[in-house]
This record gives sequence, C-alpha cells and structure tokens, in this order.
Amino acid sequence: MAKKGTVSKRLYSLDAYRGFVMFILASSGFGIVQASKQPGGEFLEPYVFYVSHPHWISQFNTFGVSPWDMIQPAFMFMVGVSMPFSYTKREKRGDSYLRRLGHAWWRAFLLVLLCIFLRSNGREQTNWTFIDVVGQIGLGYGFLFFMVGRKFITQVIVGVIVLAATIGAFYQFAPGPDPWAFNDNVFSEWNRWFLNLFPRPEPFVNNPGGYSTFNFIPSFVTMLLGVMCGQLLINENVSPWNKVFRLLVGGAVCLGLGLLLSESGMVPIIKKIWTPSWVLFSGAYVIWALVVFYLIIDVIGFRFWAFPLVVVGLNPLTIYTMEHLIRGWTIKLFHTHLPDVWFEGWQGQIVQYTMVAVFFWLILFWMYRRKIFIRL
Repeated sequence: MAKKGTVSKRLYSLDAYRGFVMFILASSGFGIVQASKQPGGEFLEPYVFYVSHPHWISQFNTFGVSPWDMIQPAFMFMVGVSMPFSYTKREKRGDSYLRRLGHAWWRAFLLVLLCIFLRSNGREQTNWTFIDVVGQIGLGYGFLFFMVGRKFITQVIVGVIVLAATIGAFYQFAPGPDPWAFNDNVFSEWNRWFLNLFPRPEPFVNNPGGYSTFNFIPSFVTMLLGVMCGQLLINENVSPWNKVFRLLVGGAVCLGLGLLLSESGMVPIIKKIWTPSWVLFSGAYVIWALVVFYLIIDVIGFRFWAFPLVVVGLNPLTIYTMEHLIRGWTIKLFHTHLPDVWFEGWQGQIVQYTMVAVFFWLILFWMYRRKIFIRL
C-alpha cells in the first residue's frame, strides 16, 4: 500500500532532467566527433573526449569522467526515480499488487524486445543483443519492482549484496590474471556463452567495445539508487531543502565509496562492464545532477526555461527510437532539399547533427500539443 505522506504527482524537474539527457543523446554530441575529423576541424579534438566513450577505463584523474559516459547511467537512474511515482499512482487508482507486478514484468519484456528490434535495423536477420540501454533496463526492471516501497536499509543491503557478488564473480571466475581485462573477464565469458545460444550468421566472439549482456546485474543497483532517491522525493513528510541535503550527502557517500574501491586497486572504474566502483562513482554524478534540476525547478520554482526539455522528457522512448531508426533518413532528407553549402566542412557536420536534434524536438512538440505520449 502507498505509504502515508506520499504524493504521486509528476516531478517537473525529473521530466526536464530526462529531456536534457535524451536531447543530448539524440544530437549525437552535435557532430563534434565528426567535425573534428574534417579539414580545419582539428581544433575540436580536445572536445571529442566530452562527447565520446573512453576505450576502457572511465575514470580520469580523481574526479574526471567523460560526460558522454554519464548518459546511460543517468537514463537508468531516472527509470528508478520514476518508479515510486508511477506505482504509487497506479496503487491509488486501485490497481492490485499483482496487476502492478504484471505491468512491471510486461514492461520489462517489451523493453528487451525493443532493444532487439532497434539493434536489428538494417540487418538481414534478428540481431540478438541486449547491451542497448533499453535492453539493460528491461533485464533488470522486473526485479527492481520488488524494491519499490521497501525500507531504505533493505534497499541498501540488497544493493551491497549485488555489488559484492559481482566483485566476487569477477575474481572467482577470472579467465586470466587481470579480472577486469578488456574482453577477457567473467562477463565477457558469460556473454560468449549466452549470445551463442541464439541463431547467428556466425558465432559470437567478443563485443568490439567490451560491453556485456550481464552488465544488467550491477546496473540494477544504478536503478535501485534511483528508486531510493524517488522514494525520498515522493515523501511529503520531508521538506524540500532536507531532500536536497540528503541527496547531496548520498551522492558524496557514493563518490567516496566508488573512489575507495578504485584507489585501493580492488575494482577499477569501468563503465563498459559496469564495475561496482562505476555504479557508485557514476551514481554520485547522476544524483547530483538530479539535485541541480530539483533545486532550481521544484524547490526554487524557476521552471519556465525547462519547458523545451520537458517536451522531450515526456516522450523519451519516442526520441530514442527516432534516433535509432530515422536519423540517417532525416540527414538524407536535409541533403536532398537544402543547399549543399550548409553541410560542407567541419561546420557542416555540426549544422547537420544539430538540425536533426531540432527536427526531432519539433516532432515531439507536435506530439506534446496533441497530448500524445508513447509509453510501455
């Protein structure tokens, strides 16, 4: 049952936060990577770091991290934040526990199917892969439902158990001397076994980026951090400023623990296999980003500027699907109907990808005006 002192209304700041992350993703980094490879665009090379994934180790200096690496944990974290609001609303309208449970697992199934569908686009047969962010969310979403509404200490214990078990598995079943080696770790071993259970044109050997299906195990805790923060934000018995303080402290604790694991040499911070230190390290950043949006928009009340972001945040799966399915078609459309000079040189790459993001936003604005929101 819904706890006394909870409210199920939407958080404007959460929609804005989600919209910001999804718009940046849809822009493909505004073409900075592509522009840096064009003649005259070499001056952009120092900025490529900010809109691309590092090869393996995600941590730079003590606190340094690529902002592009934060997109997936932010998206997964926000899924967790929204769950207490969503399921409290469903409970208040009379949905039984079994009905809510069924909805959670049905949604999880659809997210995994969406991942496979999007990653199979342009291929001659089904591409059985689960490393896409919606696939990773889907694999953990059904289990996450059981954590919604639980006591804080229970959630902490579950999170610690999952992360400790992950560390134990990497050391216990390490195929080589380095438990965290690129494509030579327990997750990559399990990934080879699992993905070769599905029909493929040729046997699966390794993911070029080192990603694994089994990242969903530790990334479950990323979403669990979101649930914990969502339950705090939904609690009307805690003042807004107290919520801000608790979130700031929670982020600091995550950062400290993540750095402790990393600096001790026990667990390096690697996003591509979602190491437990990465869960905590990235968790600090995504929690603090939520604090910024919540403080400015919902606590201070300065919200009018966030409307363009909310338009995107209310239809995240729509823009995510468009980015996968029609980005190429949209670019081709621009080249067909607009002057070639617009797309020449390094400037043309930035213009092209920025126009794609704006075009997608206009579609979402049209949907917003007509109250069309695509959800699973």
